[in-house]
Amino acid sequence: MQLSRPRFALFTLPALALFCVFFVLPVALILGEALSDHSAFSRVFSDPLFQRGLWGTLVLGTFTPLFSVIVGFCVTMGLNRMRPGARTATLFAISLPLTFSGLIVAYGFILGFGRAGFVTMLLARLGFDPAQVGALIYTPAGLGFAYSYYLIPRVVMILLPAIRNFDAVQLSVARSLGAGRLRTLAGIMLPQIFPSLIASYCLTAAVAMGAYGTALALVGTQLNILPLLLYSKVSEAGSDLPAAAAISLVLMALCCIVIALGEWFVSSRESRG
Repeated sequence: MQLSRPRFALFTLPALALFCVFFVLPVALILGEALSDHSAFSRVFSDPLFQRGLWGTLVLGTFTPLFSVIVGFCVTMGLNRMRPGARTATLFAISLPLTFSGLIVAYGFILGFGRAGFVTMLLARLGFDPAQVGALIYTPAGLGFAYSYYLIPRVVMILLPAIRNFDAVQLSVARSLGAGRLRTLAGIMLPQIFPSLIASYCLTAAVAMGAYGTALALVGTQLNILPLLLYSKVSEAGSDLPAAAAISLVLMALCCIVIALGEWFVSSRESRG
């Protein structure tokens, strides 16, 4: 049943009010703070720290979601083969990382993979140097690995409905005609779930670029990425609030562009049928 315009407006009014109060108003205040100093944006863009932070954010937001999508796809394929009861229980366990804050995730990885972590000590018994192994979690690669802990469940949540709705008979027919497993996967299945792959990649890329709690607990301000640079600007040691507002707007614009590209790609594919 199609709603009338007054009823539609009545139902959308609370969501519109929340959007204005918690997004439009804060963005307007931050924009006003950034424009209060006319040289804030030019000062930020000419700062070598910002340039390196922007590059580090783009690298982290490119490769971490790529790793998460690959692992999440493999996990989803395994879930698809399970019985309904086992799949529901496993999906519940996989979704638990989404309930943890970034600080808890960071401290968990320090306890597991730090210099005196459980996994590090196990690898030390196998002959690995615990100092070298324990230092990996504090590198950009280690930060990406920690991010993937709560990015992979997001990928699974998006991919599972698409893979569940995929007709696996197509793969069986292709194999009966002589096609190999990789050929059928790349030529038949992946093109049909490609919009879901792009949607999951864009979502996790936006989360990876904007997250700061895990990075702050793991590497402090030693790693130059925009969220940590923004934190240093607004912390007690920093006083350049217009520059911090400009950095936050740039970071928000990056995340919005990534999400918008994902939405545009998915909607364009759906409109083509």
